[in-house]
Amino acid sequence: MTKQSETASRFEGADVVYGRTFSAESDLTTTVFPSVAPAKRFFDIVFSTMALIFFLPIMVMIAAVLLLREGGPVFFRHKRVGYAGKQFSCLKFRTMVLDADKRLEELLARDPVARAEWEVNQKLTNDPRISCLGHFLRKTSLDELPQFFNVLKGDMSVVGPRPIVLAEVARYRENIFEYKSVRPGITGLWQVNGRNDTTYEERVAMDTEYARNRSFIGDLRIVFQTVEVVLTGRGAS
Repeated sequence: MTKQSETASRFEGADVVYGRTFSAESDLTTTVFPSVAPAKRFFDIVFSTMALIFFLPIMVMIAAVLLLREGGPVFFRHKRVGYAGKQFSCLKFRTMVLDADKRLEELLARDPVARAEWEVNQKLTNDPRISCLGHFLRKTSLDELPQFFNVLKGDMSVVGPRPIVLAEVARYRENIFEYKSVRPGITGLWQVNGRNDTTYEERVAMDTEYARNRSFIGDLRIVFQTVEVVLTGRGAS
């Protein structure tokens, strides 16, 4: 892939990249993306099916605890940007309190330090929205188990870049084309190389590296590394 000079700039809510203008809402329908390798799709289906069978008792227990302890919905569905810019509903076990949006709004209004951190990373070190059970689910990555359903549906892959929200598209700048050339994954280079201990720019660089140099052997290596990361909790929050 020929590296073109960066010409990205902001103009009336749109990005000008590689001499062309697109908005965050654009799914880049004029761009031709590579098709998904049959071997990778076969691996995704087999691995996700086995994972769901293995983790089914744990998932049922998590759902029961969420219902009995906190009430409200068990799953959290959030729109994410996927392959070729198509948006999909990404599934997770709910880890936040029911009035999460209100708590975030109040915190950002009264705490300039938290507001600055949110503007840079879209995350908070001490997030008041996360419930006690939610902290445990995030630390162990159990909150992401429902995403295996996204993999079976074809919206995600076992290995790939982490799915981003529409507001994050501009932060990828010219690298958004690499991001949209693959399906987002449950795990990936970012998860096994520091995760929340990295900067957003480092995350973009890792997503770009994966998209440009992906391979089946590389995916297997990331899967095995993910097991170690989950067991040690490295980079999780």
